[in-house]
Amino acid sequence: MKPLNYAILKHFTIVKEACADDVIEALKGEYGKFKALNKKAVITALMTAEANGLLEETRFDMNKSGELRVYYHAPAEGAATINKYIKD
Repeated sequence: MKPLNYAILKHFTIVKEACADDVIEALKGEYGKFKALNKKAVITALMTAEANGLLEETRFDMNKSGELRVYYHAPAEGAATINKYIKD
């Protein structure tokens, strides 16, 4: 099993876009017992990846509870970098 942050980044190489809730849902089967698989930590990981040029913000909306959801995707260069350093 790879580290959670690696799994978060790799997720963006196989989906068109995702928000923190999507990432948590996708990874909870394998990483569900990890304390860091929570919304705050995943949002921090996504924002860090964006700041480092691996992800880009694509859109945002509000969920049914009125919370902001920010969606990201891995552009071609970001996905290539992720795949170069994090092998399957």
